[in-house]
Amino acid sequence: MNKAQLVEAIADKVGGRQAAADAVDAVLDAIVRAVVSGDRVSVTGFGSFEKVERPARYARNPQTGERVRVKKTSVPRFRAGQGFKDLVSGAKKLPRGGEVSVKKAPKGSLSGGASTTARTSTKKAAAKKATTARKAAAKKAAPAKKTAAKTTAAKKTATKQAAGKKTAAKKAPAKKATAKKTPGKKTAARKTTAKRAAAS
Repeated sequence: MNKAQLVEAIADKVGGRQAAADAVDAVLDAIVRAVVSGDRVSVTGFGSFEKVERPARYARNPQTGERVRVKKTSVPRFRAGQGFKDLVSGAKKLPRGGEVSVKKAPKGSLSGGASTTARTSTKKAAAKKATTARKAAAKKAAPAKKTAAKTTAAKKTATKQAAGKKTAAKKAPAKKATAKKTPGKKTAARKTTAKRAAAS
């Protein structure tokens, strides 16, 4: 039986060929990803999939008989569960037309194994530490921001005051110049009046 035949075999039970294909793909993908990351996938009554390390060793080339060094490697391994073994060996009879009954999963196994729970708690602890660190950094940064804001405000005030003094200094000479011009006009007016009086 190949993958296409497996999809056809479960299509009626799942509700269509496409749904069956998606289900098979999802199950296989989950198993492969878990085994590659080093986790053990165990299905009670069916078997378990796991990653096994093979140390470096010497082997023989079957064609030449030459001794060859094989590097260290990792390989996937499947171990059949007892229920599966009993059905294959004939110790138990395969039921006709119904689903093969395997042992029920123990309590708690469907909610995540010990390794999954440990990984989840580790992730939560790391997230809490990161959040605490961010909050502490924000508290330290807040007084620094306030001090910087106060310093900036003081600089702006000093700049405005200096600009005000310069403006006042510029305006003062302008008033003096105006005062000087005014007597000049009066003198011209007096001269005109004196000329008119002399003419008459």
